[in-house]
Amino acid sequence: MDISQLSFVWYRGLKDIPAVAWQALAGSHPMLDYRFLRAFELSAAVDHQTGWIPYHLAVFNGEQLLAVAPCYIKTHSYGEYVFDWSWADAYEQAGGQYYPKLISAIPFSPVTGPRLLIHPDCAEPQVLAAAMLSQMRDVCQTQAWSGLHVLFPDATSARACAEADGLRRHGVQFRWENPGYADWEAFLAVLSRDKRKKIRQERNKVAQQGVHCRVLSGHDVSPAELALFYQCYCNTYHRHGSSPYLSLAFFEQISRDMPEQFRLFIAAQDGEDVAASVCIWGEDTLYGRYWGSLRDISCLHFELCYYQPQQFCISHGIRYFEGGAQGVHKLARGFTPYTTCSYHWLSHPDFHQSVAHFLVREASTMQDYVDELEERSPYKAS
Repeated sequence: MDISQLSFVWYRGLKDIPAVAWQALAGSHPMLDYRFLRAFELSAAVDHQTGWIPYHLAVFNGEQLLAVAPCYIKTHSYGEYVFDWSWADAYEQAGGQYYPKLISAIPFSPVTGPRLLIHPDCAEPQVLAAAMLSQMRDVCQTQAWSGLHVLFPDATSARACAEADGLRRHGVQFRWENPGYADWEAFLAVLSRDKRKKIRQERNKVAQQGVHCRVLSGHDVSPAELALFYQCYCNTYHRHGSSPYLSLAFFEQISRDMPEQFRLFIAAQDGEDVAASVCIWGEDTLYGRYWGSLRDISCLHFELCYYQPQQFCISHGIRYFEGGAQGVHKLARGFTPYTTCSYHWLSHPDFHQSVAHFLVREASTMQDYVDELEERSPYKAS
């Protein structure tokens, strides 16, 4: 492949990139879908005001869109779920300016997936991936940004990052797997006795409080039900002393544009809707993303954010359920740990080296943590 014959173009938003061409590269991942990423932009969740400034890389071979990378200029580290606040503090205490920085990620979503989206007919994808990362690092140098960060890449994108000498940072999330359970009881049967008992107690407690749940697709959800969800979502943020990242317009957009992937779980108590959660349905994975409640109901979070989606996966033959970032408490609900990663290049050579030393130490601690989590498996011993 002759890289010199390709055009590398930066876009300040998806509106100038043809949706059909993007979709040909994005594959089946629902949160790399043009409609999902475009909803962030149309609802102003990502713009100069929010500190997530779209800056997408596109590669053309003549008129053909050969590859893209979803990228954002960041003026803070909120909504990334790769916590580099200490790096920012150290960088600025040394007299540098950590922000802005460039990231390749899905906004507000710690979800693993491709970050270098390359056309499947590309003859030398590894060569093109290396060139894309080189362009991304070069723009950081040209613009005097502190560095490039590729967050939650899949195995293929991670390999390209490693080959480009990125600093790998390890992380841990929790995922539930459905190997093909016939029903809910079949899932409970493989758990240890105490975990099985705990889940039954929690679900019974929710039922005894007069709570019933239903699930709707984007085709079926009404404006009133979507507004109810958003009220719950905002209320939960405010109760924790923070503000929501997303607007009602975002959820209206994805429910309308991606009805097959959008699922709204609603809990009603004594006939009145009081809580809701949103999941996004991918090819083999259901992604639990957002939730909220208007009332304090014991164990309702577990029911609406874990048990209802898990039961939905069993009913629809979905292999995985990802219930959001972090949460050791997920172990008791049948989730198991799996490792994630991010890759980092810092523009200042000395700071890059300091971060490299830090990550070596952190990786050892992280492995000890993973080993400890695996010893606490909720499943019966084989």
